Amino acid sequence: MHRLQKTFYSTKSILPNRTIKSILENETSNSNVSITGWIRSVRKQKQLSFATVNDGSSLKGIQAILNNEDAQSLTTGACVKITGSLMDSPGKEQTKELQVESVKVLGECDSTYPLQKKRHSTEFLRSISHLRMRGNTGSAVLRVRNAAGEGFHQFFKEQEFILTNTPILTANDCEGGGEVFKVHTSEEFFKKPVYLTVSGQLHAETTASAMARVYTFGPTFRAEESLTSRHLAEFWMLEAEAAFIDRLDPLLDLAEASVQDTTRYVMKRCEEDLQFFNQWVDKSLLEKLQKSVDQPFVRMSYTEAIEVLQKRQHKFQFPTVWGSSLQSEHERYLASEYCQQPVFVTDYPAEQKPFYMRANEDDGKTVGCFDLLVPGIGELIGGSLREERYELLEQKMKDAKMDLNEYQWYLDLRKYGSAPHGGYGIGFERFMLWLTGLDNVREVIPMPRWFGHCKY
Repeated sequence: MHRLQKTFYSTKSILPNRTIKSILENETSNSNVSITGWIRSVRKQKQLSFATVNDGSSLKGIQAILNNEDAQSLTTGACVKITGSLMDSPGKEQTKELQVESVKVLGECDSTYPLQKKRHSTEFLRSISHLRMRGNTGSAVLRVRNAAGEGFHQFFKEQEFILTNTPILTANDCEGGGEVFKVHTSEEFFKKPVYLTVSGQLHAETTASAMARVYTFGPTFRAEESLTSRHLAEFWMLEAEAAFIDRLDPLLDLAEASVQDTTRYVMKRCEEDLQFFNQWVDKSLLEKLQKSVDQPFVRMSYTEAIEVLQKRQHKFQFPTVWGSSLQSEHERYLASEYCQQPVFVTDYPAEQKPFYMRANEDDGKTVGCFDLLVPGIGELIGGSLREERYELLEQKMKDAKMDLNEYQWYLDLRKYGSAPHGGYGIGFERFMLWLTGLDNVREVIPMPRWFGHCKY
């Protein structure tokens, strides 16, 4: 009988070049090191020159001190390898700097390079998305985005969820809104219409019916002709499904903990980047994030929310009668002004929500669902208990005039060992707005796609 041998993996870098962040954190003064990266700026003086080099591993990179002759070959944007001695820095902006011994230009950069050393508008940076991550804002966004993904994965691992990969090509529309992208050749290839997924929820439910606790994290697509700062045609969703939940409160607890734990993780891992956003984007960012992890989120029902909105002296543009949809102006007021912190709104009218949400038994008018509204953004999370009762789900699908044959697989989950369950989805780009203080989802995804725009 063969025994599996335990293997312990070293965290030592396998690649020959080390990151600037690793060098600054682990090397002592007078160490001889080599760095690779891109020139952010070159400042030439009478006897010495100063170059800022960054490889994306940290916000500030490293300052290199070199003679004017070596500096002649350096231009902003050039890719370089620099060798020298790591020294303590007398300056306030950095603790260490590099005394250069040799410079090798790996890739030249001419004067047409658009990211010269000056402030650029987000609109301009968006027009050069293939280069904007070389700037402070773009690179900080990617580091925070990476840490947020790590934080969610760590949270769900600790909660004993498994990651499942739901399909991008799908034969159904989860939300039932019809705002889907149809694959052009699908009827010839698949012999039926096929679409890009709008949500991995229904497929995650199939996995949860066997594995109990699952989550998926991937791209989703909505063919919404929207130009607002909160909508993209392609965006990322984190969706979790958990079996054996028959009340809304445990689901709210899970959603709240996932946001708070991931926020804490990002605050710890990306302290320098968040300080940058706090200084240049939103001066209340760090205070807002700290408050959100220190205090429990507010919880109110849809009915209570309508009562709050009706009591406001200044009237809204859209109606605030029971049964009406909460619009952006209502969500902003509840989260930003009335609660001044994240707030769960629960138990919406059944007519507003998709077919799969579980009907509340006590009133016959609402479903066991929730939206998490956060200040400055509005809806961040949507979730619900799922209807696990076969006959009720089947009737709701009939009422929605859905093709039962097309969704028989979904009904089968209620036919063969149905379990009470629930789940939710987090719009990852909206979560990134929350973490960075930026005000447009197009700034927090590397290559944004929206109505009328699909560059690259």
